[in-house]
Amino acid sequence: MPVKNRFAELHDDITAWRRDFHENPEILYETHRTAGIVADKLRAFGCDEVVTGIGQTGVVGVIHGKSDNSGKVIGLRADMDALPIHEQTGLDYASKTAGAMHACGHDGHTAMLLGAAQYLAETRNFDGTVVLIFQPAEEGGAGAKAMCDDGLMKRWGIQEVYGMHNWPGKPVGEFAIRSGAFFAATDQFDIEIEGKGGHAAKPQETIDSTVVASHTVLALQTIASRNADPVEQVVVSVTAFETSSTAFNVIPQRVHLRGTVRTLSPEMRDLAETRLRAICEGTAATFGATAKVDYHRGYPVMVNSEEQTDFVAGIARDVSGTCTDAPLVMGGEDFAFMLEERPGAYILIGNGDTAMVHHPEYNFNDDAIPAGCSWLAEVVERRMPAA
Repeated sequence: MPVKNRFAELHDDITAWRRDFHENPEILYETHRTAGIVADKLRAFGCDEVVTGIGQTGVVGVIHGKSDNSGKVIGLRADMDALPIHEQTGLDYASKTAGAMHACGHDGHTAMLLGAAQYLAETRNFDGTVVLIFQPAEEGGAGAKAMCDDGLMKRWGIQEVYGMHNWPGKPVGEFAIRSGAFFAATDQFDIEIEGKGGHAAKPQETIDSTVVASHTVLALQTIASRNADPVEQVVVSVTAFETSSTAFNVIPQRVHLRGTVRTLSPEMRDLAETRLRAICEGTAATFGATAKVDYHRGYPVMVNSEEQTDFVAGIARDVSGTCTDAPLVMGGEDFAFMLEERPGAYILIGNGDTAMVHHPEYNFNDDAIPAGCSWLAEVVERRMPAA
């Protein structure tokens, strides 16, 4: 089964929707314009139910198949939000909003799910119900969790849920997926080290917080090199180092460290947090300073269910001719919250030779639209075949 002919016919329309979203990016939960357009299109397509305001600005559309003997309900999810990045693509449809850009391709994800929605509402060639999920705030706002907390899964009786993300560097329209842990848990930390400030000419009268913090940064690398099993994955990155003084002749009283921890199992996540706290407090105490650690757990590990992964990989192979084994990804993805509530799978679709996501020169490749839409539609039609 190659790409569906209907999506070749709709390609120009879907591309126009995508470029309109790209030109008008919205960040986090401020996706009011995007959500409004999505809801209007779902109604125009003839969806049986369209509900807004789920997870603040999320949109849900429901399409019933020709029959419902199976009683199955499948969710398909797309993210709508952009990033706080100043675009540098020079495109005719580049962002018109300063400091905001669709640098991760969520404009493409939203447009592809809308395309699949139009096709599914036209044909209804399935036995069951599909729930179309358009979520805000994937980029750091946990919009998926907000929608789940609003009762998304229970209210619409969703039994399985599926999502997709474009992937630069992979041939356009080709797919990759893996079962089990796929995207990492992403946690953040703030560390405030307090010593005793003073004159740089009299270090003996101080407890140099800069020295303490420097030892701490180096010591934190031992979580990966000496505490973790070498076959496990953990990344500890200190990404900010700020002293309470910028004067040349002042030893600062305090240093503030910030960073992130990424892991691929609950056990490693617990170990990393425990060791980070102990290292910070112990290192500070060694020098007579103190360390206050604020550790925030963010997105959990995203875990694909084995059965659903195998099923949709087969669809991907039929659509594009290939579906490779995806690598482990140490980036985070809040679809993890939906997969904690229901079994399902998340797949990557090639975006071709483009800039990487989160780069100011990134752009979603519209040539991927037919394959992406076909995969979404086929998940529904094959998972809930018409009676």
